[in-house]
Amino acid sequence: MTRPRPGDDDETDFGFTRVPLQDKQARVDAVFHKVASRYDLMNDLMSAGMHRVWKDLFTAQIRPPRNAPYHHLDVAGGTGDIAFRIAQAGSPRTEVTVLDINGDMLEVGRERAQKRGLAERLTFVEANAEDLPFPDRTFDSYTIAFGIRNVPRIPRALSEAFRVLKRGGRFLCLEFSHVDVPGFDRLYESYSFKAIPLIGQAVTGDADSYRYLVESIRKFPDADLFADMIAEAGFSRVSFTRLSGGIVAIHSGWKL
Repeated sequence: MTRPRPGDDDETDFGFTRVPLQDKQARVDAVFHKVASRYDLMNDLMSAGMHRVWKDLFTAQIRPPRNAPYHHLDVAGGTGDIAFRIAQAGSPRTEVTVLDINGDMLEVGRERAQKRGLAERLTFVEANAEDLPFPDRTFDSYTIAFGIRNVPRIPRALSEAFRVLKRGGRFLCLEFSHVDVPGFDRLYESYSFKAIPLIGQAVTGDADSYRYLVESIRKFPDADLFADMIAEAGFSRVSFTRLSGGIVAIHSGWKL
């Protein structure tokens, strides 16, 4: 992915297709409406369960205190995978807000929270990552896992993350990246474009949504460029760690 060209401000990427900027969110919503009920199952199948390891490593970097209030925001976290881990790592004084623009994904998260006995610890909010409905300096930490690449205006979402964090707050993003292991990159490319849509068709009856998701990974900035974008939003001590040969990366920044 490259930075927008002059004159491109009214268009953006939807996978490999250029679409009007105002249309992307509706298209992304349609994708997740279709896959919400099988989203977590598909994550297991597509990653051979590795997404659970990545999420464990990701959330281990959030360490809620055991004896003080702590407020965490998980954006694009509809089904609750990240929020559950953070709530369980904290004390009863740890409050987690799950925000997602897609109501179907949030409904899955609410049902899962009830089954886990975590419903009272979590708040589910339907809203846009680009326009967070919270006052400045509300949260101690912010996470977004496998969601930032679907946001039409990524710089705006990063700016909003910076705004709602308290001073000393931490931003963490888990996102697909670019494989940097010779040989493995071609194997991963072939698997992504050939196998994942077929799995999506078999499990959800929808190959097109998973074809878009694969394309969106390829269009997302590499780890170095995305780190630059995080720094441009105002964050300090920006860093990233590649996992599994570069399939994913954990990005970190601090509001200092």
